[in-house]
This record gives sequence, structure tokens and C-alpha cells, in this order.
Amino acid sequence: MRTIIRKEWNQFFSGWMGFISIVVYLLVTGILLFYIPETNLLDAGYASLDSFFELSPLLLLILVPAITMRSFSEEYKMGTFEMLKSLSLKGSSLVLGKFFSVLLIIAIALAGSLVYVFTLHYLSLNGLDTGAVLGSYIGLFMLCAVYASIGIYISSCFSNSLASFMITAFACFLIYYVFAFFPAFYVGGQNIGYYISLMGVKSHFENISKGYLALNDLIYFISVVLLFLYQTNLQLKKSN
Repeated sequence: MRTIIRKEWNQFFSGWMGFISIVVYLLVTGILLFYIPETNLLDAGYASLDSFFELSPLLLLILVPAITMRSFSEEYKMGTFEMLKSLSLKGSSLVLGKFFSVLLIIAIALAGSLVYVFTLHYLSLNGLDTGAVLGSYIGLFMLCAVYASIGIYISSCFSNSLASFMITAFACFLIYYVFAFFPAFYVGGQNIGYYISLMGVKSHFENISKGYLALNDLIYFISVVLLFLYQTNLQLKKSN
């Protein structure tokens, strides 16, 4: 599995595209946080990174698909998937290697955003609520794990990287936003719309971002990730 992680790492950063993807994410985030009036952290009147964590799920709809789109699509296109199959690797090890390599790249991008944390902490009088910031980063990383698992699965279904990118972005948008805005309706005095919203990522992400590391939220994220990784493994078996 470490061989796959190393291979993916070298492939992603072998050209300018990998660096550009991360730099563009950080630049767009910085512009939104420090220059756009509606989201400017300096104009908020208090030290908070709420706008950053509200914008990040949307920005990651671009970054994560850009990282995952070539996971398997490029292997199919270049014919290297046959070589991977010839290695003494289990399908699950191959999938996990791809998944953890994506998480490692995402972790670097998120680590780059810490400059905003230190900047705001330095400029504020009383500092930041470090507990809330830590909880938000944990939630953001788990959200990225869900996006990554979806992206890897979709990449295993297509040999076209651009198609993988677009479908992954759309699928992640659906799982994050659509369930969150499901209208409330009652059956037998129960708000069914609320329970449907729990099927989406947004409510669980927001809970963790508030610092509530509830067991049900952790189980949700882990379950969704395992589901898509399992489906990826099944898709690879079909490709054999």
C-alpha cells in the first residue's frame, strides 16, 4: 500500500498541475477571507474563522475532484491498470493506497490554510477559540474523506478524467447540499424532513464544526467512506 501512496504522490506532484491546484485553492480562499466584503474576516468585528469553514465545503468541491479525477481514470486511459493488477496487491490495498494518498495531499492543502489561523490569531486582541477551530478542522478533514471516497469510486467507473471530475463535483454537491435543504414535512407528528437531512453530510459536518464530537456523526462519516471504498473495490473486480 505504501508503494501505491508513493506512486500517487510522485504522480500528483510530478508536474505543475498538483502544485497549481493547491496554490489556487489557498489563493481563492485568501481572497474570499481578506478582500471580499461579504466574507472579509477583518470586517467581522470579532476573531472568528466561521466564514472560512462555511466556504471551505464549496471550495473543496473543486479541489478534491481535481485530486481524485485521475486516480483510476488515468490508469485506464494509459493502460497502466493492467500493470497494477499484475502486482501482488489485493484490490482493497490498491483502493486504500489511492484513498490515503488523496487524504495526504488534502492534508497538505488544509495545513496551508493554517496561515489564516495564525494571522487572525495574531491580529485579534483575545485570540481565537482554539477548541472550535480544532473541531472545525476535524470536521473539514472528515468531509474531505467523504469527498475523496466518492471521487475515487467515480474515477474507477470512467476512463475520462474530465468526466470523473465533473461527476464527482456534482455528486459531492448533492450529498452535501441537497439533503440539507429538504423541506420539513410531518408524518405522525414526526418531522420526516429532518431525518432525511441527516442522510446528507452538511448536518454532521456542522455538528463537529461546533465542537460536538458525537459518536453518531463519526459513525456516519466512517460508514459513508467505507461504503464508497467498498463500491470501488467491487467496480475494480468488474474491470478484471
